[in-house]
Amino acid sequence: MTNHSEAAGAPGTEQITLRNPSELAEALPYLLGFKPEDSIVLVALHRGRFGGRVRLGIPERPGDWPSVADEMAKCLINGCEHKDGTPDGIVAFLCRDPKTAETGRQIMERLQPLAQMLRLACGRLDVPVVETLCISDDHFWSYSCPIEECCAPDGTPLAASGTSVMAAAMTYAGVQVRGSLREMRARLTPWQTAAAPEQEHALDAAAMTLVPRILAGVPRAEVADETLDLARRVWSRFGHLPTGDDTLETDLRDDEQLAHDEAARLILGLQDRLTRDHAAEWMEGEEAPLALRLWRALARRCVGPYGEHAAAPLTLAGWVAWSLGDRVEAGEALDMALAADPRYVFARLLMEACSADLDPEPVRRSLRKTRDERNVTPSEANSKGAFDGGGAGVAVGAGTGADAGVNGEGVAGRKDAGSPGRPSAEDSRETTEDRVTRALEAALRRRGSRRAGAGKRPSQAGAHAPRRPQGRRRVSRQGTRRDG
Repeated sequence: MTNHSEAAGAPGTEQITLRNPSELAEALPYLLGFKPEDSIVLVALHRGRFGGRVRLGIPERPGDWPSVADEMAKCLINGCEHKDGTPDGIVAFLCRDPKTAETGRQIMERLQPLAQMLRLACGRLDVPVVETLCISDDHFWSYSCPIEECCAPDGTPLAASGTSVMAAAMTYAGVQVRGSLREMRARLTPWQTAAAPEQEHALDAAAMTLVPRILAGVPRAEVADETLDLARRVWSRFGHLPTGDDTLETDLRDDEQLAHDEAARLILGLQDRLTRDHAAEWMEGEEAPLALRLWRALARRCVGPYGEHAAAPLTLAGWVAWSLGDRVEAGEALDMALAADPRYVFARLLMEACSADLDPEPVRRSLRKTRDERNVTPSEANSKGAFDGGGAGVAVGAGTGADAGVNGEGVAGRKDAGSPGRPSAEDSRETTEDRVTRALEAALRRRGSRRAGAGKRPSQAGAHAPRRPQGRRRVSRQGTRRDG
C-alpha cells in the first residue's frame, strides 16, 4: 500500500475549489500524480483541504475485502493523526476498468459491497466517508448519491483528458500527471523480447568469468572499482543522448547504449552491497538523472532466472527517485525490489522511510560524508574514475541472494587481510553501509517516537501486509532489520 501525505492546497500552492463529484473524479490523478488502475484510494479531508492518501490494489477475492478495508482505514487515519490530526472526513475511490465484456456499470455494482466496507471501517474509527466514487470505463458513479437526476445509473462521463477546468487549473499550478502505474512499472520490468535470451547468455558468461576470479583471490576492491568505473562510463553516454517526454523512446535509446556484456557485469557487480552503496552516492546534481536511467536499464536486463538480481538496481532506482523528490516512482521501484527479493533489507528500510514521508537528506548526508572521507568529490570521481576501498563478496549466478556478502565475506568465505597497522579494505567500506543503515534507522526511530501511542502494527502508514495476492500491491512498509 502506498501512502502519500502531501496535502493539496498547502501554503504557497494554488487553491482550487472542487464543487461536485465530477470535479472530485477528475482531480484524482492530480492528487496522486499518476492515473490509478485497479485501485482503492482513500483521501483524507482536513477543514476542507486534502490531506494524506493511501492506495492499494483491489483484491480479486471478495473474502479479502473486509481486512483490506480495515487496514487502509487504519493506515490513513493513523498516519494523518501523526501529521495533521484526525481527518474531518474521507473521500474513497474505487478504480477499475473493464477487462472483458463486463461494463463499467457492472463493475460499479460488483464493487458496491467493498464501498460499504470502506465506509464502515472508517466509521468505526469515528471518521466519516463523505463521498465514495467508482471510476470505470471513462465514467464515474457515486455510491453516496441516490438521486438519478444527479448521478445517472449508467454513469457520468469524465471530461476528456486535459480539457477540464481542473486540468487547466492544475497545469497552471505546475501539477503534472504521469502515465499509469502500468507504464511506470514497465520501465523497470525485465525484458520479455527477442533480446532476452541474449542477455541471459551474457549473464551466464559473466558469472562464469567472475566466479573463478573471486576464487583465485582477486581483491574485492578490484572487482568493485571495475564495476563502478564501468557504471560511470555507461551513464556518461546517456548524457550525450537527446531526452524528451516520450519515456519509451528514451528507454530504447538508453538500451541501445548498453551492451549485453556490460549490463551483465554491472548487474553481477552490484550484488556486492557495499559497491551498491558507493553507487548510491550518485543521488544529486547532474549525476542523479543519468544514474537513474542506468538503474532502470539494468533492472530491465535482469531476465530469466536472474530476476532476483533486479533487487539491487531497483533499490538504487528507488533511492535516486526519492532523493530527487519523486516518491511515486520511488515507491514503485522499491516495491518491485522487494518483490524480486523480500529479504533485501536496504529496500525495506528505504521503503519504510519513503512511505513515512521522511526527508532523504540524512541519507544523502551520510553518503556525502563517506565520499568526503575517501577524499573523492563528484568532479574528481568523474575526471579520475577514482573509488577507493574494496567490495564485499559478490553474489553471482542465477538465484543468489541480492544482499550477498552481508558478513563481509566473499563467495569462497574468504576475507582479505589489511596491511599491518591499518584497517582492511572491507573494514573501511563496511562503515559506508553501516552509516547509511544507521541514518535510516535513526530517522525512523525519531518518527516512531513522535507518533503518540503508535506500536509496531502493520496498519501504520506504509506497513507491509503478511502476504501479497497475485497482481496486487502489497502494503509498503515492513519492520526493519540490519543487513547481516
